[in-house]
Amino acid sequence: MCNWSAYWRMPSARQMEKLAREQRQDEPNSEPDGWWHSVLNDPRATGAPRLPIHQLRLNEIPRDVLRVECLRCTRIVEIQKADAVRLYGPHAIWKDVGRKLLDDGCKYRTGRHEEDGCWPDWRLESASIASELRILL
Repeated sequence: MCNWSAYWRMPSARQMEKLAREQRQDEPNSEPDGWWHSVLNDPRATGAPRLPIHQLRLNEIPRDVLRVECLRCTRIVEIQKADAVRLYGPHAIWKDVGRKLLDDGCKYRTGRHEEDGCWPDWRLESASIASELRILL
């Protein structure tokens, strides 16, 4: 007998070996490797890759209000999806529509044609649309 108060809680080394042997014997036969290989290679298991919002067409976006922000001047432009579809068509890509909406001009001018204008920021919009798509599915 041992003087420790919880000596009975831990099995002895022989008991642990016996439990391990019994557990190995009780394991059912696992499925053949070919079965798992066919399951993992099934094209239905991969699912369709999700596109970022700026690559979606207007008719594929589930939101009612579309919003784009300029990275430079933090100007935010919003448009109703119905208005965007009416003006640009249902198959217009949101990236192109957002750039046209921000084309009015940025208040920060550099003087270089390549750098002038607003720089659209799609990060916040794509994060919110991804959460909405997860909710819909």
